[in-house]
Amino acid sequence: MSLVGHEPARAAWRDALEGERMHHAWLLAGKAGLGKMQFALAAARELVGAAPELDQHPDIHVLTNLPKDDKEDKKREEGKPYEVKRNIAIAQIRAMQQRLNTRPTLGERRAIIIDPADDMERNASNALLKSLEEPPRGTYFLLVSHRPSRLLPTIRSRCRTLRFAALSDDAMATILAAQAPDSDPETRSAAIAAAAGSPGRALGFIASGLGPVAELMRRILAQGDAGFVLRGELAASLGARPDRARLEAALDLARSILDEGIEAVPAAALSPRVEAHAELVRLTGELATYNYDPGLLAMEIGTLLAGAAPASERANV
Repeated sequence: MSLVGHEPARAAWRDALEGERMHHAWLLAGKAGLGKMQFALAAARELVGAAPELDQHPDIHVLTNLPKDDKEDKKREEGKPYEVKRNIAIAQIRAMQQRLNTRPTLGERRAIIIDPADDMERNASNALLKSLEEPPRGTYFLLVSHRPSRLLPTIRSRCRTLRFAALSDDAMATILAAQAPDSDPETRSAAIAAAAGSPGRALGFIASGLGPVAELMRRILAQGDAGFVLRGELAASLGARPDRARLEAALDLARSILDEGIEAVPAAALSPRVEAHAELVRLTGELATYNYDPGLLAMEIGTLLAGAAPASERANV
């Protein structure tokens, strides 16, 4: 397996595969963006004996979440309030189970990947449980989960868990150099700082082109920005209708900028930074539920950064 990082998970998988002690169900648990799906695909290819560069294989099946209501997606595109409902339905599980009634196509093994497994409807989870309790010979399940606590305890108990933690900066640098070779070193460094060990987030940061935004955020934090000039520039730099991924990246970036050089910040100045950081976390959580106006959200980010500036700079914030 040629993935970067996650050595404990890779070692546990290799030992099971080489020692012929392969458990029939695996839970790949960790925060979003850590590379769990890439791990699952690479592991599935090893299981069925597929070439590493092969994109598709008839004995590797992936179940993922689908929009529950196209009308909600249309509302999102039109900037109207919408409800996020994306679930893995029981029909998908039933279709997979029908497939399990036949032998693997090319060999003796087949892999079923479910991502994200914690997004299954309740009845879909109950249906999957039956397959986990009585797995067909040669069938292996790889459940990718960002929130494993949402899985049924009976499902978790039937899986061997591989935990994925944040990657080191060196591992992140290796991944970004390989997957975003056209980005400049400064952009990659900013992405690593903003992503908290998540290569998926870092790549999203680079794709969103938030380099100029980072500079504006640092200026606001340093100067306090008694007026609205820099905050207005921040809103404009995010664009008139940025998508949710870009807004999430901006919130992540603002938090990372608050964390920069935190060890050198005087004790008296720590409280405003901590409060601003907590408010940005809250906004990130609410972004999935509420249809924020991008300009207002950008102004709010700017206000929080300005409020965390040194006391002498934020007298008029």
